[in-house]
Amino acid sequence: MVYTISGVRFPHLPSIKKNSSLPSFNDDRSRTNAVSFSLRKDTRSSSGKIFAGKPSYDSKSSSIATTASENLGSHQSDSSSAEPQETVSQVTQVHDDVDAQKAETEGQEQTSALSTSVGESNKANTASMSESLDQKVVQRRIPPPGDGKKIYDIDPMLKSYDGHLDYRYGQYIKLREEIDKNEGGLEAFSRGYEIFGFTRSATGITYREWAPGAKAASLIGDFNNWNSKADVMTRNEYGVWEIFLPNDADGSPAIPHGSRVKIRMDTPSGIKDSIPAWIKYSVQAPGEIPYNGVYYDPAEEDKYVFKHPRPRKPTSLRIYESHVGMSSTEPMINTYANFRDDVLPRIKKLGYNAVQIMAIQEHSYYASFGYHVTNFFAPSSRFGTPDDLKSLIDKAHELGLVVLMDIVHSHASKNTLDGLNMFDGTDGQYFHSGERGYHWMWDSRLFNYGSWEVLRYLLSNARWWLEEYKFDGFRFDGVTSMMYTHHGLQVEFTGNYNEYFGYSTDVDAVVYLMLVNDMIHGLYPEAIVVGEDVSGMPAFCIPVQDGGVGFDYRLHMAVADKWIELLKKRDEEWQVGDIVFTLTNRRWGEKCVVYAESHDQALVGDKTIAFWLMDKDMYDFMAVDKQATPRVDRGIALHKMIRLITMGLGGEGYLNFMGNEFGHPEWIDFPRTDQHLPDGRVIPGNNGSYDKCRRRFDLGDAEYLRYHGLQEFDRAMQHLEEKYGFMTSEHQYISRKDEGDRVIVFEKGNLVFVFNFHWTNSYSDYRIGCSVPGKYKIVLDSDDSLFGGFNRLDDSAEFFTSDGRYDDRPCSLMVYSPCRTAVVYAAVDGNEDSSLVPIGLVPDDV
Repeated sequence: MVYTISGVRFPHLPSIKKNSSLPSFNDDRSRTNAVSFSLRKDTRSSSGKIFAGKPSYDSKSSSIATTASENLGSHQSDSSSAEPQETVSQVTQVHDDVDAQKAETEGQEQTSALSTSVGESNKANTASMSESLDQKVVQRRIPPPGDGKKIYDIDPMLKSYDGHLDYRYGQYIKLREEIDKNEGGLEAFSRGYEIFGFTRSATGITYREWAPGAKAASLIGDFNNWNSKADVMTRNEYGVWEIFLPNDADGSPAIPHGSRVKIRMDTPSGIKDSIPAWIKYSVQAPGEIPYNGVYYDPAEEDKYVFKHPRPRKPTSLRIYESHVGMSSTEPMINTYANFRDDVLPRIKKLGYNAVQIMAIQEHSYYASFGYHVTNFFAPSSRFGTPDDLKSLIDKAHELGLVVLMDIVHSHASKNTLDGLNMFDGTDGQYFHSGERGYHWMWDSRLFNYGSWEVLRYLLSNARWWLEEYKFDGFRFDGVTSMMYTHHGLQVEFTGNYNEYFGYSTDVDAVVYLMLVNDMIHGLYPEAIVVGEDVSGMPAFCIPVQDGGVGFDYRLHMAVADKWIELLKKRDEEWQVGDIVFTLTNRRWGEKCVVYAESHDQALVGDKTIAFWLMDKDMYDFMAVDKQATPRVDRGIALHKMIRLITMGLGGEGYLNFMGNEFGHPEWIDFPRTDQHLPDGRVIPGNNGSYDKCRRRFDLGDAEYLRYHGLQEFDRAMQHLEEKYGFMTSEHQYISRKDEGDRVIVFEKGNLVFVFNFHWTNSYSDYRIGCSVPGKYKIVLDSDDSLFGGFNRLDDSAEFFTSDGRYDDRPCSLMVYSPCRTAVVYAAVDGNEDSSLVPIGLVPDDV
């Protein structure tokens, strides 16, 4: 019998069981039944070879306050080995005692733990190592910091908080200086993956791991039959463990590609086997609960080679939020290869220019949606191999799509068997110790951003995904949780600046965000970085050199909440002024990505907009040859209007979660079994079903269903934005918010948007103001029959303006505005008519 997991094939493992007792440090776990597996090679995935195999274990302990860089000295060989050693340049250790400085001016409320952490620890000067690394990586320059003062010109109100903001920027400057002095600069510091973890040279493999709490360590795995006596590691004075494995006599590496590996450590809380913290791939074997690290180093001829350049950064960002595993129409875990071949062309056809992919970093718990990360440098093996992911990204680039990764640096899985938690047997290695290091709502661990080695780890992690996989940027998850010690829990942000610049601000975390944004934009000026912040932190999307946090976009999260709030009310209770206020209530000069709904609203326990609108009628009345119910008619009309006005007024970027473009029915429910709680209660599961953990794209494609009309409208909406670029137009004017008529009229560029939210009233000869005189034509009509509408407008009609001010505009035109419709008019001249795409109809080959 053969089990297959994401491109890794396991023969039947009759003898694999978890041993009930913990192994001793020198326990030889060799068995007669070796486990072998191979990386599958076919036309849809990358290749591999056949290797040997074995099992895994765990632990717990106290905290340490030490942070350290390593002394990358000469390698020490096992006394029984006569093989030559790899030579690495000696790195000079610099012992810097930087005194922690407390805030001395008014507003410097919080002393950064970062300065204390850096000051009290010994940091390695890795300049000579950086010189050798630069022979392999073209040197790129991260610009020096600015003065951080421009934020006061942008927002004079911030001047009242200059004590806090100047202190924050001072901590950032100090950290940049420390990194320059001790690590050769941020560019070199962010390449920790070329030093730590497994690195390969012509003579062998070096493995390094920072584990200061460990008392002894050995590298174990398939390659040495899990014998902890075979490859004992040495430790330097800074807690970095190291071993060099010379090539075999035939020149082949000591660890074959695909071998399972772990580090066994004697820790303050006992013996534990851990997946290397910098592992690049990990898998879960059938019959085993914890994951195993995998040494992933395919032969050169089997490595995926990128063929297509990165697309240019789009001016208007239209993001298709996606999850590879649930992207199949079938109840299964989908693959990178299937997503590449089936979903990417769909995204391109719909008119989006960016795909944001969730759950890339390895996470042992599938139902965490990828947010409980266990292996930060490893792409999830559920969906395929690392080379499969590279092929997916390369295909997206070929299609002109930028690829954003949903990256998680706000917290980590609390798993001790296969994650970073208690990695070296202590509570505070990567995370804050005690209560501060635990997120009670997410049930996860919280990073200590004041630790030197944590900074190296996270900065290198962000760069790794840009360098190795050619992602074009990130959506940083949970940034609000990072920036405040209360994590945004049980706190209501009102916009009062005291909420942002006080004792509850985690300066270490904000400084880390400034660092990572500076690093990303310095190395990749075209990269896009979006931050998930619900607090409205001022200067969040202002460049770091100007004193900001450095993100390109903030997720405009209040809009989705407002739509849910309105959908719980009757139409008569909706206030168009309230809608406009919510859509436009954002900080001037700081770009936003807006959405009507994301994956959050699609989860079990919540409802999508379509489900709020149409409820159970979606199951029986969506066939076009069947009479729709009033609920379905209302739902289809408002679904289109909500999405268009959100895109039109809500931000400079737009996001849609896959399937919601056509009103995907029901919710997302990950496979789960019954959960038995300690108090005897049982939380029922769904029998491990994948039925509601997929996307029914076939519904949107079926022309005989009303879902198809919603999908076609979304497609027309994206292509309209592509043609006119209205989201980023400098000209925006809202000329009408009529509570009696329930009408909203606004201009974006040369377009005029007219929304009639009234449930029964249609208006003939309705005068609307505009700024551009001349002829107008309809370029998008939500009431078109193609989009499931009633065809109440003549889309070939031409409209001519009249002079004279109306709604404070220099001219006006008369239109027909049917109830529950959204219509977009474009100013045209005689030469432009033929280039218009009527009603957003786009050829299928676009």
